[in-house]
Amino acid sequence: MKSATISIHESQKPDGEYGSVTTPIHQTSTFAQHAPAEMMEGTLGKYDYSRSGNPTRSVLENVLARLENGKHGFVFASGMAAITNLALGFLSSGDHVILGDDVYGGTFRLFDKVFKRFDIESSYVDMTVPNNIAKAIKSNTKMLILETPTNPLLKLADIKAITDITTKYKVMSVVDNTFASPILQRPLDLGADIILHSTTKYINGHSDVVGGALITNNEEYSESIAFYQNTIGATADPLASWLTLRGLKTLTLRMERHNKNAKILAEFLEGHDGVEKVIYPGLASHPQYELAKKQMDDFGGMISFYLKGDAETTKKFFSQLEYFILAESLGGVESLIEIPAVMTHAALTPEARQDLGISDTLIRLSVGIEDIEDLKSDLEQALESITENSFLQRKAVG
Repeated sequence: MKSATISIHESQKPDGEYGSVTTPIHQTSTFAQHAPAEMMEGTLGKYDYSRSGNPTRSVLENVLARLENGKHGFVFASGMAAITNLALGFLSSGDHVILGDDVYGGTFRLFDKVFKRFDIESSYVDMTVPNNIAKAIKSNTKMLILETPTNPLLKLADIKAITDITTKYKVMSVVDNTFASPILQRPLDLGADIILHSTTKYINGHSDVVGGALITNNEEYSESIAFYQNTIGATADPLASWLTLRGLKTLTLRMERHNKNAKILAEFLEGHDGVEKVIYPGLASHPQYELAKKQMDDFGGMISFYLKGDAETTKKFFSQLEYFILAESLGGVESLIEIPAVMTHAALTPEARQDLGISDTLIRLSVGIEDIEDLKSDLEQALESITENSFLQRKAVG
């Protein structure tokens, strides 16, 4: 099956009891037993308690695994719960982890503020250069967590080149595939050990449920993830699992529209006088444009760009927008806009933000599936408001 078919049909046969075409919500905390420790047979396996396993959750886990060309899928209460499960399952005191230098702020906060207390060391490197990773590996390095494209600077890393390095040094490779989704990129095929998702984003796509996922082909890793998933208990509940399944059915269609809209807006922004620089993997100006064409099936729905001006210019620009909603998160059907410096990446130190280029004029767009002319007009009128003000100010000073 292709991805559009997998998302609708994988493990989603009509219900055997009533013929329901849609997977039922098994909204139960526990399951009846035939006899002590003798579970009833279900179509997807044996269940005794919903923290340990739930039929609705199992369907979602199976679909996500298949979409990523994986064998084992696990879903959690959030993307951060998935990362926490990963760290507690595979890291110990004294271990070392390598992360990207512009890693998502929540991931940075987790390793810098929480796991550091347990003597888990972290290094942050620019992963656009694979040799940086080889140089950062130590004798105690156990895990590498890679985002590509990154958040918010949309830097790309060569997954195959990097996983060749981690395999050589016996370091677990984890690829956060949230920005691309399995429709555009499948890191397991490129040598990754584990895939990480915030299913809150493109996987669900409707900004109405929070979740996370881990996917792997490795049997040993799968057993460990399953053990810690049950032991820690930060699992996705049946309703959240069902909502995510509902969203998955249109993932392929939604990604086509996200990609198309984002490419048009990126080209528009690149040609506007009020914009200093546009970062989008689908533009020839992107430094990893050739890698994006090789590694991804399309370029995604995320755009970052710098306005000409300062913090006040940015504030004015945001005040003029009508359809782009000022909010954190991404990947929903609606278009969202944010300032990483004071929102998603506020956990970074001011010095770290400055070094990375996460300034007060850096804006991140999550381009939705609305009519492209409406989105373009919205950005255009907001940009015109700040460029007009700049012209009048210059004229007054002159």
